[in-house]
Amino acid sequence: MGIVKIDDLLHEEARRASAVMCRSINAQAEFWMKIGMLAEANPMLSFNEIVARERAAVPIATAA
Repeated sequence: MGIVKIDDLLHEEARRASAVMCRSINAQAEFWMKIGMLAEANPMLSFNEIVARERAAVPIATAA
């Protein structure tokens, strides 16, 4: 794990978004980074398409 320095305004935006999305600030930043990397690698996909593709890749948990 490392420390990433970001602009104070971006940190505040991550804090606000994390409160809305019920994520920690770190989890929100990680989500944005992952989506950003996927968007750069797949410029023809929309945000919703990227999220749908990622959701489809996660197996459905079954109750034991």
